[in-house]
Amino acid sequence: MAPDLPPTDHSRTRRSGRQTHQGRIARFIPIIEPLRPLISRRLQATRGDPDARLYTGPRGGRISTAVLRDATHWDEVTSDLGYEHLRRHDLRHTGLTWMADAGFLPHILMEIAGHRLITTTQRYFHPDVLRILEAGQALTHHLEKLRCDGQITRRWQHTVITIALKWPLPSRFEAA
Repeated sequence: MAPDLPPTDHSRTRRSGRQTHQGRIARFIPIIEPLRPLISRRLQATRGDPDARLYTGPRGGRISTAVLRDATHWDEVTSDLGYEHLRRHDLRHTGLTWMADAGFLPHILMEIAGHRLITTTQRYFHPDVLRILEAGQALTHHLEKLRCDGQITRRWQHTVITIALKWPLPSRFEAA
């Protein structure tokens, strides 16, 4: 049985050579608890070589997207589940959205994703309706706390809401 990874360990993606593509830069990523035993076993299989790949393609090199698609039976699995439109890159969007929902700060997510611009990282976030409703509830609680603390008056809060409700919406937002 492989020893578990210390909780402070992180995986470092090491890329060699001069590359201009952002994805080729080495970076630290978090390893979640359910993956620790698997990663630990793979590290043990490298026999301590810090430059070894945890997973390799059929010829010992990097895993190409075609090899990954075939090895995971991606097309069959997604089709059987009714998700023919799903691409493997969509899982990157899902992972970054989950991390954002878990409270990761934007600059941390930017580093994990290997993006240079926060606007690029933000395009990966896709909050669901529940998260949006929770945000509305959080704002309601926040405004109520401000009112209770005397930082805003009920009249001021009512005025802001009234203005927001009466403000004419651009035609593109009106119901058809």
